[in-house]
Amino acid sequence: MSTHIEPVERAEPGGAVDPAHAAAHGAHGAHDAHDAGHEHEHDHGAGSDTHHSHDDGPTIALSATERRIVTRQIALALLAGGLLALSLAWRYFAPGGAQLAEVLAGLASLLVAGPVFAGAWHSLKSPSLHGVTDRLIALAMLAAWAIGDMTTAALLPIVMTFGHALEERSVLGSQEAIRALGRLTSGNVRRVKADGTLEDVPYESIRAGDTVEVAPGSRIPADGVVRRGRSSVDNGPITGESLPLDVAEGIAVFGGAMNLDGPLRIEVTHAGEQSTLGKIIELLQRAEQVKPPITQVLERYMGAYLALVLLIAAIVWFASANSSAMLAVIVAACPCALVLAAPSTAIAGIAVGARHGVLFRNAAFLDRIAEIDSLVIDKTGTLTHGELRVADVFTQPGVAQAEAVALAARLGAGSVHPVSRALTRHAAAAAGEEAAPFERTRELRGLGVVAETPEGTAVLGRAELLREHVAALQAAPASIDGPCVGLALNGQLLAWFGFADALRAEAAGALAELRELGLVRQTLLTGDRDAVAQKVAAEVGIDTVVSQALPHDKLDYVMHELEAGHHPLVVGDGLNDVLAIKAGATSIAMGERGIDIAVASADIVLLGDDLRRIPTCIRLGRRCRRTATINAAIGLLWTVEIIALAALGLLGAVWVAILHNVGTFIVIANAGRLLRIDEDAASQPPRRGLDADPPRPMTPH
Repeated sequence: MSTHIEPVERAEPGGAVDPAHAAAHGAHGAHDAHDAGHEHEHDHGAGSDTHHSHDDGPTIALSATERRIVTRQIALALLAGGLLALSLAWRYFAPGGAQLAEVLAGLASLLVAGPVFAGAWHSLKSPSLHGVTDRLIALAMLAAWAIGDMTTAALLPIVMTFGHALEERSVLGSQEAIRALGRLTSGNVRRVKADGTLEDVPYESIRAGDTVEVAPGSRIPADGVVRRGRSSVDNGPITGESLPLDVAEGIAVFGGAMNLDGPLRIEVTHAGEQSTLGKIIELLQRAEQVKPPITQVLERYMGAYLALVLLIAAIVWFASANSSAMLAVIVAACPCALVLAAPSTAIAGIAVGARHGVLFRNAAFLDRIAEIDSLVIDKTGTLTHGELRVADVFTQPGVAQAEAVALAARLGAGSVHPVSRALTRHAAAAAGEEAAPFERTRELRGLGVVAETPEGTAVLGRAELLREHVAALQAAPASIDGPCVGLALNGQLLAWFGFADALRAEAAGALAELRELGLVRQTLLTGDRDAVAQKVAAEVGIDTVVSQALPHDKLDYVMHELEAGHHPLVVGDGLNDVLAIKAGATSIAMGERGIDIAVASADIVLLGDDLRRIPTCIRLGRRCRRTATINAAIGLLWTVEIIALAALGLLGAVWVAILHNVGTFIVIANAGRLLRIDEDAASQPPRRGLDADPPRPMTPH
């Protein structure tokens, strides 16, 4: 018996739930909360202990109403089981009391009949794969009543009720990795008041702009920026990183991360549903509700399957005149193991992805990534970090590089220009602290910065600006291929700085790993200059380069790949990648630094921007497809074998029901093996400190 839960109505401000709705659907159970074939979304927000409920989306845990329904069904099954046991005992110990024994068995069957027929009626209104089981069990009960077999009529729904209760528990257990995310930021938060004092407030009251204090050993309550303190934080639950991140003033942190060894004061930037953790939960909730492709195929033929089962049962009855065999055939045909083959695998796969910092928007993308045979990848922000970094420092004879870097950082500290920010980050990584700007600083837009220092006039900027302060200015080194600025003091040139968008350390290894997985056809698709694109492609081992591509050019290239019969995986992060991301067979967005529309358009989101997660996606997708195929084969063969044994009269209806549940547990256990997947330590990102870029929380989109 597959039990159903209708969507629980969102409580009104006063906390009331529509009683008519609750009464109309109170007889349904909980199993279809996880049925990918259900046409409704299930809002489990009421009564949940998570603080991330979404008004327009489903949550993962069962609501209080659903738990009550499941409890009521189990209680009825227990009571019916007691009556049935009393009936069997009476029949055994009082041979002359057969009539009373039948009455007790009939009462037991009536107790469990309500949920059975309510589920069958619901499945007629809202067809689903689990609805086939509901209708078959209802038919089996009617047939048992018709032939006067009250014991079978009672025992069938009792066995199926307990089987599906345990099945529900198994499915919910496989989602624990997802549900636990919602508990990372629950409880009270220490908020800093305007006068500097602290107050304990509920998590829900935190808003963007608030400042909170996080003690060592506590969870960071929301996305924010460190304003005071130094510590290490564990981002493992959010990004999948295995090692802590060292943070200090000015570094962004994730809500849900664990503060390990130092007090922090954090200015909240995004809280609740707008935080990275809120977005993760929202994506996972959406993903859980989408039907896997194999489920969609099965749904297409469920009507024909039901008709075939009834035809086989009728043939068995007419051929053997054995009503018990007919009953056994109907029960054996309940396709629960086959129905759960794909959804149980998808739930486990999505949970494993979340644990590794990979978010699948729905189960269809988990399946689709297994078909990928080529790669189309962006450069800026994807293969590279997407921001300028100091690549070369050329000092003049007699000038210490450390002194030149420190002076340039102080000049750049008062500017927001990308070159200035790159210099200040470079100096902070070397010195371990932020440079303080000079008091008398002038920024000349598009040229550079001039400041009065105790040593004289200092200039940082382009050659055009330096010529105004340095006589006979030497040209910048020819080896600098990219942005370049010079530094001068009191009319003397001190150094030239070259800048570049640095390649991610793991890029070459990740693309080599993809080639080992069969994605040999790789294309670098970028809007950058051809010389820069060719250099990056050579470093990571990509042969095909399409440079200076506008957004529509990227779209045209991806469409050409699709027309050629390829299944390209498109990876990008920016606005110019959105069209290609939408068009690709499957797409991945860099969620850490990717823009909102790119993240919203992609099928899969990488939280930590670690390119080694892309091979993880491929392996996980292929493993899930293989597991789902094996599960489907197990479910199909198990069902066919039990039907055959039932049709031959070798198994009674009760034994068929027991074996039916055994098959279901085999399928769920096989899917549960996916939860043990753990990527090798070599694929984990290295420990990041203050000299590396911190993760940037996902912004709402």
